[in-house]
Amino acid sequence: MGSYDGEMARVGVLTASDKAAVGEREDVSGRLIAGRCVEAGHQVVRQAVVADERAVISATLREWCDAGGIDVVLTTGGTGLTHRDVTPEATKDAGERDVPGIPVALALAGLAKTPYAALTRGVAVTRGSTLIVNLPGSPKAVGEGMDVLLPLFGHIAELLAGPLEHGAGDV
Repeated sequence: MGSYDGEMARVGVLTASDKAAVGEREDVSGRLIAGRCVEAGHQVVRQAVVADERAVISATLREWCDAGGIDVVLTTGGTGLTHRDVTPEATKDAGERDVPGIPVALALAGLAKTPYAALTRGVAVTRGSTLIVNLPGSPKAVGEGMDVLLPLFGHIAELLAGPLEHGAGDV
């Protein structure tokens, strides 16, 4: 069970990128997520870059969620259509419950900007008291996704922090 501290959420940022994992590409999107979270008053408590490997991504998500102390994990990268894009599958492997409204909100916001938003396969799930959300790898798409997600963080952290009476957390 987590603990909730007002409006602040504790955030983990996981970048899935073969090139960034070996230092061939800068992790612009991961840095952007972390920066936007801090600007909004949230605390980034974990940040890492891993290769586009389903087992590695899933194991990292499990480890972070099971250790406690993180309200939201945001992933970036690996949500497209190529054979190396496995972040949604890895996230489902780690997840316990689907949160289908978040990918819908992200897709609708993205579609207002570009038809390519329809090609993302990102998912949102919970594991224990942590929400995991997949964002694309594109810095532009990450920024647009953060516009959707940041206003939800305080409420998410509050809902996942502790026991509620049945129905008390219904939206």
